[in-house]
Amino acid sequence: MSAKQQQKPPSDKIKPEDVQDYQDHDEQWHTHRIIFYSILILIACLAAGSDFLMQRQKEPVHPSFALTKTKQLSNYLSSLRNTRGDAEIYFFNGRQPGGTLLILGGTHPNEPASNVAATLLVENLNVEAGSIIVITRANKSGFTATEPQEAFPKYFSFTNRKGKERRFRVGSRYTNILDGWPDPVVYRHHPSGQILSGPETRNLNRAYPGRENGTLTEMVAYAIIQLVKQENVDLVVDLHEAAPEYPVINAIVAHEKAMDVAAMTVVDLQIEGIEISLETSPYNFHGLSHREIGDFTDAKVVLMETTGALQGRIRGVTDADLVINSKDACYHKASELGKLAVDFPAEGIPMEVRVGRHVEAIKILCNQMAMFEPDKEIKYSQIPSYAELIQHGVGFYLK
Repeated sequence: MSAKQQQKPPSDKIKPEDVQDYQDHDEQWHTHRIIFYSILILIACLAAGSDFLMQRQKEPVHPSFALTKTKQLSNYLSSLRNTRGDAEIYFFNGRQPGGTLLILGGTHPNEPASNVAATLLVENLNVEAGSIIVITRANKSGFTATEPQEAFPKYFSFTNRKGKERRFRVGSRYTNILDGWPDPVVYRHHPSGQILSGPETRNLNRAYPGRENGTLTEMVAYAIIQLVKQENVDLVVDLHEAAPEYPVINAIVAHEKAMDVAAMTVVDLQIEGIEISLETSPYNFHGLSHREIGDFTDAKVVLMETTGALQGRIRGVTDADLVINSKDACYHKASELGKLAVDFPAEGIPMEVRVGRHVEAIKILCNQMAMFEPDKEIKYSQIPSYAELIQHGVGFYLK
């Protein structure tokens, strides 16, 4: 028999030790795969968490040399202390007596011209008569998140005259859901009992006069009311932006106590070539700043709306450029078709126009206050005019 014939045929049976080796190898591979994917997940979580926490970092504001003092909303409602509702308040007191103006920026953090205008004022104001109080981020919690499913950018920025970047945050119309979860199915306004949809419970401009022991949003509203009372505020200006299709746009909305001052301000703005309308604060719509602050305090109250594409439903690409320049082909086409409440030019409505409208209107409101009530004069300087903002841009005036 040949040697080849004498060889035993290979066995078809798998040896136990081979099975064990295969299982050990498979378990090792499975373990390595788990470790690998766990590391990837950890890296993703750290990146997302870092970005998440960055939205909670305090954005710098550089007050002018004329700043008198700063306070927090918790000075007017102690239970706000150590919450994301505890906003900074900037006080500028003139050497001469006069009235007191409160400016509310950032009531709706997805309306960026409001926060930017208030910040520009804080960084440039020099008050000579009376006092000016500014809150740049009235709904501070709302700046820690963006609108779900709206594709908002988190930030936008300007370059100031020294070539430095000034970054601003885009926020949500509402208080962060983490500071108010869960929303009720129906929001019942206090104290009127008016019923609105559940998420409106986190809308600061539906929460006035607020409640001392209510939701975070209601407590912020309550603290602002207490600020108005305790600081003897004579005039409150609440700054906003709205979608071009919104009927109350490029307007001053005034409580009846402020109607005389607001009406003359509209006339002066129109003489300057700034198109603006006058609206009356509705009696039967509760929670609004101009209605409730006007009813619950002695102050005259107005709300100002300018135009921004970011807030609208017709907009196209939503990015930082849209925030700053509000240039949108979809809105321009809708304007040509006559479907908007205002004209929307092809070049857009840039930030300097929107901020300029707010700043110019505030100046004229103060002038008109002095005309109607000379002892309530509020006189200040160092703030750029509408024309200067158009010429130089917003960044030029930021520290």
